[in-house]
Amino acid sequence: MQLDTLLFKSYIQEIFGSLLDDFEEDDEYGFHQFSSGSYKRIGYATNITPEIVQQAAVHKVDLIITHHDAWSFVYGMKERCLELLREHGIAHFYVHLPLDYAEFGTCNSLLLELGVERIVQPSRHVEGDSSVGIGELKSPTTMEKLVETMSSVLGENVFYQKNSEKAIQRIGMVTGAGNGTNQLREALSHNCDVYITGEKTLYTVQYARFIELNIIVGSHTFTEIFGVRSLAQKLQERFRDIEVIQLTEEHIEIMHT
Repeated sequence: MQLDTLLFKSYIQEIFGSLLDDFEEDDEYGFHQFSSGSYKRIGYATNITPEIVQQAAVHKVDLIITHHDAWSFVYGMKERCLELLREHGIAHFYVHLPLDYAEFGTCNSLLLELGVERIVQPSRHVEGDSSVGIGELKSPTTMEKLVETMSSVLGENVFYQKNSEKAIQRIGMVTGAGNGTNQLREALSHNCDVYITGEKTLYTVQYARFIELNIIVGSHTFTEIFGVRSLAQKLQERFRDIEVIQLTEEHIEIMHT
């Protein structure tokens, strides 16, 4: 079945359902149509940047799917991306918070990549913030082995802080900017052995040490790429004539221990 704009939008509504109704279009998800309206090759990435659009043009991508839009506070970048999309005739769909909370979304996808056998609690939108997603490994592991696994999965060095000697089985997670002390407190209240996220601040590491909760911090980009990949794969499963490729993003946020 050939994928066109109407079919694409219909399928997005089908798989996200009421999650799209929970958020304002153009704020948390949106579509820019600069292509012919027929999609044979889809490229996906966490972020939309001028470099991503130019890379998509080289690979003759018809539609780019990203988690993030080029947000207005990255001054001037959205305007430049739109210029390049128009110039190269490429459509763009971004889906932010609905993808964070979808069953196949960013949190659950990364938990599964780390070897989680059971999703105990999905991440949700609560009072304007992301609640902690929780998953359990089949058997306990060490902090060192989980850090090694996460570094391998993300393809980058991760920051970690070992604040407890306990074995690791229950993982609390907010992908991306889950650096709030309230999120660490929630993970602790659900008896998580480690908290994983994609950003940290001084207060993240101060509070984690204070409450003796292990933490692992990857990059915002690569803790969230697996949710975008899951969405792209779902599209390919439904529309088998399309080709899906991952657009390459740099590890510009790499943090060292």
